[in-house]
Amino acid sequence: MNEPVAVFFWRKLDFPGHDACCLFTLADGYRLSGAAVFMESGRVCQLQYEVVADQAFRTRSASVAGFVGQKAVNVRIASSGDARWEVNGKSRPGLAGCQDVDLGFTPATNLLALRRLALEVGERAEAPAAYLAFPQMKVTMLPQHYKRLSRAEYLYEAPTVGYRGTLRVSPLGAIIEYPGLFQLESPTLPATGEHDDCSS
Repeated sequence: MNEPVAVFFWRKLDFPGHDACCLFTLADGYRLSGAAVFMESGRVCQLQYEVVADQAFRTRSASVAGFVGQKAVNVRIASSGDARWEVNGKSRPGLAGCQDVDLGFTPATNLLALRRLALEVGERAEAPAAYLAFPQMKVTMLPQHYKRLSRAEYLYEAPTVGYRGTLRVSPLGAIIEYPGLFQLESPTLPATGEHDDCSS
């Protein structure tokens, strides 16, 4: 296995728990591989996830396996090159046009959306995502908006779930601070070369 480009370790702010994730480069794109372990409303949750994106950071597949309390979780999401989606092998026309997956229990997938958008400071973009809601573990289309406020800050809005906050990110595009939800606890090392800065 290739060595990861970066390793992240987040602490959850809304419930006790942590999330560890690695970013790998592939011959034709990128892969996020991680695991979240936390408590939610008295339930022990353990979710392993993997997300694969192409060289333009468009999500091609995602998988989540584990448990939420006593309920087993096994979700597989796949996208074709023309942004058509399947969830557990079934076509999902309602996700047409999405280019990102948002796994609702981890901040890891925001990195792919930010790298794909490559916004300059002051620019704003819509980024609807195939959203895996937690704890329901159902996939729906989630309207999202990002506006780049500075090199390290984005205004993020997801109006249908009532979230609005300023995300602080590393040069690589990883979440450092997700207000009310996540805080990066691992060192933030400067990225180099092709991986430096979300706008590159």
